[in-house]
Amino acid sequence: MKFNKTYLVFVFFAFSLLGFSQERGIPVYSDYLTDNMYLMHPSMAGAGLLTKARLTARRQWFDVDDAPTLETLSLNGRLSDSNIGLGGILYNDSNGRFSQQGAYATFAYHLLLSRDRVDLNQLSFGLSVGVLQEKLDESDLIGGTNPSDPNIAGIEQQDSYFNIDFGVSYYYLEFFTHLTVKNLIPQKRDIFAEDFETDNQRQYLFTLGYTIAPYASDWSFEPSVMFQMKEETAEAAVDGNFKVYRQFDFGQLWGGLSYRRSLDGAEYTEDGAATVENQKLQYFSPFLGVNYNQFMFAYTYTYQANSIVLSNAGFHQITLGYNFGGGKEKYHCNCPAINY
Repeated sequence: MKFNKTYLVFVFFAFSLLGFSQERGIPVYSDYLTDNMYLMHPSMAGAGLLTKARLTARRQWFDVDDAPTLETLSLNGRLSDSNIGLGGILYNDSNGRFSQQGAYATFAYHLLLSRDRVDLNQLSFGLSVGVLQEKLDESDLIGGTNPSDPNIAGIEQQDSYFNIDFGVSYYYLEFFTHLTVKNLIPQKRDIFAEDFETDNQRQYLFTLGYTIAPYASDWSFEPSVMFQMKEETAEAAVDGNFKVYRQFDFGQLWGGLSYRRSLDGAEYTEDGAATVENQKLQYFSPFLGVNYNQFMFAYTYTYQANSIVLSNAGFHQITLGYNFGGGKEKYHCNCPAINY
């Protein structure tokens, strides 16, 4: 079937390119690069030497009504001098007619495999239990040219769920890796029509990175990759990241660039052409942050580099943070996520 580049095409791309944000739980953006790894990996609750509070606000496409927005508030830290880490997350995610709010509580356990903090060698496990409420606003879809539809209730539907995320992290000096499985328990979302959606929302996140610290330099460099995949649909994407740190007397200045590319594409035709094209999601996300004493501020801008998009406006995110404690002796390594 041939068709012009119409609203239908844009809607199709909006859903295909935003596929990873239409998920149960906190959407996976680039938050983890702005000193907020705990949002993705529960094993990072209390993994560092500081207790961290983080507040984020993200908005996509300022020129589009009801564009996706996300707000998160998180707190995580170590329980006294024990091996136990605790954390909590509150979030609100809104995307057009669909929205979800939720809360997570996290328990983590950290095994220090080295004898002391001269050498960092730590294996961490984390388990998060989340309670989520999802809403689907269909209140204005009945009437006019659409007087009735058996699949549309004509009200704001809502339902509540719970689920579990489990993660493992390993740090050895400047090397780090994380593996997390989100939404371990299969659950049906009743606010959608029967058999419209699978009950398998399981998602896998894998992160790998290394911090390069030249001898006697205030600069350090951190290349990393992050891979994510949904089990049921096999949708996958990979992030390539490069981060730079500069140490000052007052704290740290840091920034970098992230590139995300999906491994799945969406097919389309332009202006009724017979040729079927394929387009894959591409995000460029530069970010900049500063740690000043116990405070942290970061800004992230995301540009969607595709030929057919819903809007050319970018995505903006601000992260505010505050670190508690800091009396412990630091590890003798260049490991910002642990020491700062």
